[in-house]
Amino acid sequence: MKHQLDLPGRGRLTVDDIPGPPGAPVLVLLHGVALDAELNWSTVVPGLSQRYRVITFDQRGHGQGLQARSPYSLEDCADDAAAVLDALGVGPVIPVGYSLGGMVAQLFWQRHRDLTAGLVLCSTSRNVAGTVWEQSLSWGMPAAVAAIRWTSCVSPFAAAWLPTGADGIAGHLLDARMDGPSRKAALRRMRQVPLTVALDAMHAVSRFSSHRWIDSVDVPTAVLVTRHDQVVAPRRQHRLAECMPTARTVEIDGDHGVFWADPAGFLDGLLQACADVTGRAHESAA
Repeated sequence: MKHQLDLPGRGRLTVDDIPGPPGAPVLVLLHGVALDAELNWSTVVPGLSQRYRVITFDQRGHGQGLQARSPYSLEDCADDAAAVLDALGVGPVIPVGYSLGGMVAQLFWQRHRDLTAGLVLCSTSRNVAGTVWEQSLSWGMPAAVAAIRWTSCVSPFAAAWLPTGADGIAGHLLDARMDGPSRKAALRRMRQVPLTVALDAMHAVSRFSSHRWIDSVDVPTAVLVTRHDQVVAPRRQHRLAECMPTARTVEIDGDHGVFWADPAGFLDGLLQACADVTGRAHESAA
């Protein structure tokens, strides 16, 4: 069921709300950067909705999401999710976040603990500010965004600091195992996100860090690790789980675009992670 929600002080947002079985736990799916809810989650929603109520929507600046503000704020995204739940009269819920969405899910717990029954964190980490490549991404991103905005000329500048231009940004986020037609279809959809928004959101990711407070998470948590991830290193994903006393790990094969390259494997991992979290949440409530 689609809802058109007017969120006070935020704007109008289209939300998909799939009811699932009566009384089922509620999952809120939070997609990654340069994606939208359909691209990130459409292959697994039918399977998830057999066991859970599933709520999805596009995040700020992506797809049909709310208008993005600059600088891009992951805190805004977490508060958007809370506003959606308030409008629907739903909670507490289990945020299921992928990549950037996993960071938003962490912030959702920090900022809206009364709405958080558990967490499922996929292909994400506490921060991405360690390697030389990640540091250069952090330092170079503001200049890239500013230059694009001022010159209104995307491709030449993007090509100067990312050799393959806009497709290089999007393509780097996809699984190398994807076949040609699937990759082209995904890239075509990802190109609909304005490059300025994608860069600004990626810079927000590079600024994010939960390492000072993530060990305080007190709700059942599962970390879904993509074993062959070339965007968020598996060691970072494992470190995220190690830092949370309530976290357990589920591993699946795949790169950062496993949701598109291997939807069956992705769904299987998600179902394991969600079952673990909802089972422990139920035990705690009892």
